[in-house]
Amino acid sequence: MFESMNEQIAAFGVVPVVVLENAEDAEPLAKALVEAGLPVAEVTFRTAAAEESIRRMSNAYPDMCVGAGTVLSVEQVDRAVAAGAKFIVSPGFDPEVVDYCIEKNIPVYPGLITPSEMIQAVKRGLSVVKFFPAEQFGGVATIKAMTAAFTTVKVMPTGGISAKNLKDYLSFNKIVACGGSWMVKGDMIKAGEFEKIKEMTKEAVALVKEIRG
Repeated sequence: MFESMNEQIAAFGVVPVVVLENAEDAEPLAKALVEAGLPVAEVTFRTAAAEESIRRMSNAYPDMCVGAGTVLSVEQVDRAVAAGAKFIVSPGFDPEVVDYCIEKNIPVYPGLITPSEMIQAVKRGLSVVKFFPAEQFGGVATIKAMTAAFTTVKVMPTGGISAKNLKDYLSFNKIVACGGSWMVKGDMIKAGEFEKIKEMTKEAVALVKEIRG
């Protein structure tokens, strides 16, 4: 389960990080991402609409790789998975959440920024972790230094990544994919600009192909 999810995320190269205020926007957003060739989304539990949004996306597009982000508790893990989430992402390293997901065989990507947290991930056998917030904590340079010491781990950085610096990240072979919200910004979703989201997502997909060849 973990390995196949890691491979899927690596194949995407970019994971749209989505904040939805209204579950009514979930299905049209999913449609835009799928039609743009990027059938994946990390729906963050920052809003009350997250759980229902995951449910609507998963029901409308069963093959879409919908995950839950900003997961801070075991209870949120259960709610997210019951709604259809296929993977869990958290902003920090919470041993309780990570161990629970491993026990239940739910792919989990905990956020970390220090070698001490990385050791905790390695001890648990995780081979892909989130690095967050990436730009604010040294970006690619820090990731290169960290992965030089921890050779079995690859990274999904999130935070401050956009079309402008995506190449810097994806050019490094220890980075499987980048989380980003530039193509799914909240104001575009609220305004119903799903065609614009689709076009920007297509550009992101093309950029990944160009970078990775």
